Amino acid sequence: MASPPHPLLLLLTLLAAAGAASAGADDLVAELQSLRSRSPSGVIHLTDTSVTRFLSAPAPRPYSVLVFFDAASLHSKTDLHLPQLRREFALLSASFLAHNPASADLFFADIEFSESQHSFSQFGVNSLPHVRLVRPDHTRLAGSEQMDQSHFSRLADSMAEFVESRTGLEVGPIVRPPLVSRNQMILLVILFLVSIPFLIKRIMDGETLFHDRRVWMAGALFIYFFSVSGGMYGIIRHTPMFITDRSDPNKLVFFYQGSGMQLGAEGFAVGFLYTLVGLMIAMVTHLLVRVESLQTQRFTMLAVMIIGWWAVKKVILLDNWKTGYSIHTFWPSSWR
Repeated sequence: MASPPHPLLLLLTLLAAAGAASAGADDLVAELQSLRSRSPSGVIHLTDTSVTRFLSAPAPRPYSVLVFFDAASLHSKTDLHLPQLRREFALLSASFLAHNPASADLFFADIEFSESQHSFSQFGVNSLPHVRLVRPDHTRLAGSEQMDQSHFSRLADSMAEFVESRTGLEVGPIVRPPLVSRNQMILLVILFLVSIPFLIKRIMDGETLFHDRRVWMAGALFIYFFSVSGGMYGIIRHTPMFITDRSDPNKLVFFYQGSGMQLGAEGFAVGFLYTLVGLMIAMVTHLLVRVESLQTQRFTMLAVMIIGWWAVKKVILLDNWKTGYSIHTFWPSSWR
């Protein structure tokens, strides 16, 4: 009968195995850091082979990986916003790296569908946009945590909140590139300084655009149209002008049924109707009252009422179609 292994020998074997595992994990971290240093934004591009090496390594791993799933063939789908979300993901990675330059606890990576269809299948990804957080203790890729769609609403800022709440790491403020580069700013300042004498002369002669009443009128109309058409909503929400019909890819949808979203073309259509009614009221109160012909006044008022009724009806019908709410007429009780 064989004698049991000596306790000291067993301890040395366990320590050797633990040391080998630690050395293997350190090699993975060093390789990830090397790949990250080669990327301008710090996002590591993964393929099926690297996914197996870095994300399917035995748990627990000493790092987490936030993975962005991309598909170049779907970049033309404006309703998915994949290029924009990919840029925001890169900003998130660059900001984390700027505030945590030596961190090896979290890495950012992306996977492209045409190159890594097997990885998409392993994660169980069947729709985009899609972001997954692979924690150190995740043993199955399909069991990793998916980022909710609500964390795409404020782009990199809301993605950072997801990372901080799930990993306990601090991303820091999102570092966005300036709209104007340093050289462009210097050129603009030089041009402005050169043009100051000419601007002063034009102002003294009263020949600037600010002295033209037509410019002020056009500006007022633009602000009114921009306000009532939901232009600011479109800028904040990054809503597209139109989307593709899911049942028929060759058909475009300009009006979205539902109270939670408004497309750009839809807002401009409603803004046009509001502006039309406003211009007619302005015409009646400022121009029509100066017309001496009573017949012309009556005919114009009749046309204004008909067009105004049509425009208001279209807005009410659109609101009813989108929300399901109807507008009812209530007569004074004394009229009944």
